[in-house]
Amino acid sequence: MGTMRRTSSQLELLVALRRGGAPLHAQLEEQLRDAVRDGRLVAGAKLPSSRALAGELGVSRGVVVEAYGQLAAEGYLALRQGAAPEVRPIARAGAVAPAPAAPPPPRYDLRPGKPDLAGFPRAAWGGALRRALRDLPDADLGYPDPAGHPLLRAALAGYLGRVRGVAATPDRIVVCGGVAEALRLIGAVLRDRGVTALAIEDPSHVETRRQLALAGLDSLPVPVDADGLDPAHIPAGVGAVLVTPAHHFPTGVVLAPGRRAALVAWAQATGAVIVEDDYDAEQRYDRSPVGAVQGLAPEHVIHVHSVSKTLAPALRLGWAVAPRRFVADLTEAKFRSDLGTPVIEQVALADLIERGDFDRHLRRMRLRYRRRRDALVAALLEGRDDLVVEGVAAGLHVAVRLPPGRTEAAVVAAAAARGVELATIGEHAIAPQPPALVLGYARLPEDGLRAAARALLAAIEEA
Repeated sequence: MGTMRRTSSQLELLVALRRGGAPLHAQLEEQLRDAVRDGRLVAGAKLPSSRALAGELGVSRGVVVEAYGQLAAEGYLALRQGAAPEVRPIARAGAVAPAPAAPPPPRYDLRPGKPDLAGFPRAAWGGALRRALRDLPDADLGYPDPAGHPLLRAALAGYLGRVRGVAATPDRIVVCGGVAEALRLIGAVLRDRGVTALAIEDPSHVETRRQLALAGLDSLPVPVDADGLDPAHIPAGVGAVLVTPAHHFPTGVVLAPGRRAALVAWAQATGAVIVEDDYDAEQRYDRSPVGAVQGLAPEHVIHVHSVSKTLAPALRLGWAVAPRRFVADLTEAKFRSDLGTPVIEQVALADLIERGDFDRHLRRMRLRYRRRRDALVAALLEGRDDLVVEGVAAGLHVAVRLPPGRTEAAVVAAAAARGVELATIGEHAIAPQPPALVLGYARLPEDGLRAAARALLAAIEEA
């Protein structure tokens, strides 16, 4: 007779029984035994009850009971009254040794780059998702517009103009999977236009340079001082430059007004494009926020940003506001990359912005981050004059210049021994830099930051 192929209701497991061959219980035993041995059924997996599996396979319950009993006797299954059959752990021939256990998390995690994930506005986001699912037309569940959903592009245009001084209309915005994808798309478009290298701040985030390299672009370093990147040092013939003018990573300086004007003048004179990563732009604690460079020259700046540090990196939502001559190419590059960004999350973010929940969340988190930064800096500098905090009070990280004679490597090792994990300027630099630490303070409460500072100061003394 023919082959019966059914998939159980609890496991996506293909079982094929052929009548007229070996006994049905023996066929079932063999297939389940092989699935356990080769890892298709992992330890702890729950199998259907004998009654459920028999019904799905169209055999008597006794066939399944006999197969389960034999596999239990051989040590492949654990059978308990009233519980689903469960796959037991076995040593499989040729199995790869399990990976070593991950090291325990550090006691004090001062690595930069992540917001306080416990502050994510779950209730507001959940409400926005429910409204998106309720109101979204059926047609919007098809393949998305690769440039982004119209509701989000309209919401972003209003928000960016109001808060960042960006000259944005919805038709100039391309929604991306975070800044990382935006940079890869921009890099691909620039590469197609004959640009092979991009000037970049030195130091700059190592992951930024990695994304540009994936797009086929070389990164040419331009030194950063207390006023930010100096346009006078941009190499001749470069077709693009990437800057973080609102709050430079990792030094924390802000691009000075004169440098901003000079950068725009350079782009206008050369026809090159400025890629503005609006890093940490929303978090300013001791002065009014500075507007985006894009507002000074919309046709010469591609403005990129995301919600990774304002909401959560897991959302993978970002955008690029582009000069008109780049929009079509960026949209095409986005289409080639992944056909478009998930729609439901886009519509939820638009809802969050339009209802004011996004602004309320930012205000709440800004107060929290300011208290945490103040606590960390005060604890580090109390009674000391050999540590220098660089940059402005903004963002989610602070750069601390080390005393003479200390090396980054020695301090990092001594800090790790005390349960403190951190980053350094050196790991994000191309050219050698004076030794300094980069400390993220977003994820620890004030008491935790003070304790981390004490441990770090002890590590600096030891180093």
